[in-house]
Amino acid sequence: IIQAAASSLILFSSITNAWYTGTWDITQLSTYPSTTTLTIALSMKLGLAPTHFWLPEVMQGTTLSSALIITTWQKLPPMSLLLMTTIYLPPMILLTVAIISILVGGWSGLNQIQMRKIMAFSSIAHLGWMMAILTMSQKLTILTLMIYVMMTSSLFLVMISTSTKTFKDMSQLWTISPTLTTICMLTMMSLGGLPPLIGFLPKWLILKELTNNHLIPTAIIMAILSLLSLMFYMRLTYTATLTISPNTTNSMMKWRFKPTNIITPT
Repeated sequence: IIQAAASSLILFSSITNAWYTGTWDITQLSTYPSTTTLTIALSMKLGLAPTHFWLPEVMQGTTLSSALIITTWQKLPPMSLLLMTTIYLPPMILLTVAIISILVGGWSGLNQIQMRKIMAFSSIAHLGWMMAILTMSQKLTILTLMIYVMMTSSLFLVMISTSTKTFKDMSQLWTISPTLTTICMLTMMSLGGLPPLIGFLPKWLILKELTNNHLIPTAIIMAILSLLSLMFYMRLTYTATLTISPNTTNSMMKWRFKPTNIITPT
């Protein structure tokens, strides 16, 4: 239903543009109502905040393979349309959507225990970074999207191969495959943007580009808000590599003995 509503808004933006300018070419939107409507419609399709409410619930209700498609392949058509119409899109609306998405993606992911919901909020936060730089550098947007798709795909493939769906499953990952656990750890740290991993590169370049365009306050806000996402990535990393899942023991040996009275000579 959400995707159908977003498609209807895209058609409405094209009709509005044709009403004002006489052209039906959606890549030549020159009126503010049509560009704003198109931005909202594509935000709904991508799952950007504040039109993101459908994404976590849909991902939680699907299989891991379907969730992988939703977070990677399904993002490509709306992003392609955004890249084709980027010169007509309102920059302030995109920056506002970007900051809200980074905030919502990081804040909402802190209290989640389901891996699919965590990846949904991770998707929202990363798309926020792409929206922030969209009107300034299309090449950097494409680079960020490619790195995001690569990291998300590798993490989902690990989850699919080990049937990892919750935090508890993540804590048992080390016993299944130490190699996959190491890959999962590096991927999550890269998604968090820690140097010298590849996920640090697009965030650093985006902050540099924002600074060069005299948007230093925006860059500072985005850098601070990214710490929220880093928090749950590091929590996942800690759970997967440095903890052992609680389990029962078959040992008959008591681990806590009754205190005995020790007789000392006087």
